[in-house]
Amino acid sequence: MTTTHIARWASLATLAVAIATTATARPPRAAPTVRDGGGSAARARADALVAKMTLDEKIAFLHGLFPPMAAGKTGNELIPSAGHIDGLARLGIPLVRESDASLGVANQVEQRKGDVATALPSGLATAASFDPAIARAGGTMIGAEARDKRFNVLLAGGVNLTRDPWNGRNFEYLGEDPLLAGMLAGAHIAGVQSNRIVSTVKHFALNSQETGRMVVDARIGEAALRMSDLLAFEIAIEQGKPGSVMCAYNKVNGDWACENKHLLTDVLKRDWGYRGWVMSDWGAVHSTAKAANAGLDQQSGQELDKALYFAEPLKAAVEKGEVPMARIDDMVARYLTGLIETGAFGDTVPAKAVTPDYAAHAEVAQRAAEAGIVLLKNDGDLLPIARVAKRIVVIGGNADVGVLSGGGSSQVRSVGGAPVEIPLATGGSASFARITYHASSPLLALRKALPGVRVDWVDGRSLNATVEAARNADLAIVFATQWTTEADDVPNLNLPNQQDALIAAIAAAQPHTVAVMETGGPVLMPWLDKVPAVVQAWYPGQRGGEAIAAILTGAVNPSGRLPITFPADASQPPRPHPVGLDRLSGLEAAAAANPAAASAHVLQSFPVDYVEGSDVGYRWYEKRGLKPLFPFGHGLSYTHFSYRNPVAKGGRTLSVTFDVTNTGDRDGIDVPQMYVGREEGGAPLRLGAFTRIALKRGETRRITLTAEPRVVADYDTALPGWRIGAGRYRVAVGQDAADRTTMLSATLTAQTLKP
Repeated sequence: MTTTHIARWASLATLAVAIATTATARPPRAAPTVRDGGGSAARARADALVAKMTLDEKIAFLHGLFPPMAAGKTGNELIPSAGHIDGLARLGIPLVRESDASLGVANQVEQRKGDVATALPSGLATAASFDPAIARAGGTMIGAEARDKRFNVLLAGGVNLTRDPWNGRNFEYLGEDPLLAGMLAGAHIAGVQSNRIVSTVKHFALNSQETGRMVVDARIGEAALRMSDLLAFEIAIEQGKPGSVMCAYNKVNGDWACENKHLLTDVLKRDWGYRGWVMSDWGAVHSTAKAANAGLDQQSGQELDKALYFAEPLKAAVEKGEVPMARIDDMVARYLTGLIETGAFGDTVPAKAVTPDYAAHAEVAQRAAEAGIVLLKNDGDLLPIARVAKRIVVIGGNADVGVLSGGGSSQVRSVGGAPVEIPLATGGSASFARITYHASSPLLALRKALPGVRVDWVDGRSLNATVEAARNADLAIVFATQWTTEADDVPNLNLPNQQDALIAAIAAAQPHTVAVMETGGPVLMPWLDKVPAVVQAWYPGQRGGEAIAAILTGAVNPSGRLPITFPADASQPPRPHPVGLDRLSGLEAAAAANPAAASAHVLQSFPVDYVEGSDVGYRWYEKRGLKPLFPFGHGLSYTHFSYRNPVAKGGRTLSVTFDVTNTGDRDGIDVPQMYVGREEGGAPLRLGAFTRIALKRGETRRITLTAEPRVVADYDTALPGWRIGAGRYRVAVGQDAADRTTMLSATLTAQTLKP
């Protein structure tokens, strides 16, 4: 990596601030009120407003419209988007417009004709940066665009842990580790909310698969849940202070997530002291009194539920005494508190949509993609592309026109358009997703980056022509794609459409082959031994072509690290295929065979037992003694780094201090990782801390990593809370979760922490 590129990374925080402060017509930002366990100025203001409302006015805030199906239900303008809640002019309470937005301001099937937005790379790509500054800059950018488009609530902040590599929605989220996911989600949320709009955190909780997502019952013990998925949410909420939490579709231990008192009231509101409001996912409400009393504060997208549970039925439940008036007041006050604390209360969006600074925002998207691309393999230093290569062939993946994106509610209509867009005829996502590419051509970017080099293109459809082109080139770059989407899981971890066979044939003809993977998550690589260089590009966003070219040519030194384990075989993960897929397929077949009775073939609730408990991802592999294809945290560079002179320190905290040296001949960025665990018992080590550090060639810097206490601790349901036992603890400093080159130990004193 050049000194110029290191400087670009160092300026990310400055860029994020610039975006937040230069968006058109933004009023001055008031300092947000800090939450505390006993209340806040924002809550006091909210309570005062609630005291002036009638019951009907209160109820009106507790359910929201789904604009595409809500024509004529409000006197205010309906922007085609995810949600709409009217304000109350006499009390100065603003109208709320909600947009999907994990990866940019969404416009899935172009409900808003001509409305484009900047598309970030996938959540997994951001997670692969291991850099909260990258996540915050992305959040700041999409928050600025949302505000310019007149939205004041973004349904961004996905933090569900990857428990299964085949989950169709993995690409939206931030990987398998609670510390990494929580910290980056928190930074992303804080970035969004720096624009005085609300960001959510979602989907609370255990929304870990898309097959049967509306009915699946996720089963897990409380301690294991607290130490995995809930810890990710807890850290994200602490770091980002989101105005709202979105509860999930699924059941958790027998109760629907949106009427689960243990999750919504006991954990979120009591133990964590959360002050904002809980909104439902769209179509996730199943009751009135039970849901309200359990802690659900607002029914979202009411037209997608079977009934308007939080409209007239809620008023009737209050009048019958089934839901206390105090609970109604709390529901409304939490909604207002979330708006007030984030700065979204009042006139915070422009009266008319304005054009964002798309040029500056595209830079944010490209930096995120460059930071998240992972160099998985580079035998013989095939990359960066040598200048002696005078004839290169680029193959497949529609790399001549663009880069792939994931499907579902996060789909962005990106600046530049969609050169490839394929509608779906079947599947759970068919009504709101299309296979879509962003207009960022790796082929054109490579040609621009390599003047004087012949860069040919072959689409890969003819095996004979493809193999011949590969054989006649100095270097073959094959693009492999796997489209994944919300509402559908992938049936297996193989590349679709015979791409594995194509890659194997290319590698057999051309020993200098590079595979560039545009996938929603891990895939199997049966051809890996034959391909010397592999680059994991994820879904790289609207400037993905330029980012891939920068990595391949060495203009940017790769620095991404895997936020998710790549299995060597489908039998290695806890579950080899989507649970319930056979049931769903059987019902779909029965419905197709008898269309007149199709409505009778409904998928009933079924359980998924998370036998791995808190040992998610890399912990499962260590516990079972399994060697993955690539471990969590893995990622190569065009330079090399060494760790020297480590010293572990105990007491009340666990830390390690060591020297990081760039021993190669290029500037670069390293991601040192600290894994911790008790010496006794043999439990898998957990990621306790990490950092991202830019070093010039030959440079040494001494750093200290201090483990997050809740990662060191175990959750004790009898306490209840976190317990760190006195004794010796192991500390591994390494390049990935499997690296045990540097092992130390230190003694900790006993202590307990609140739930």
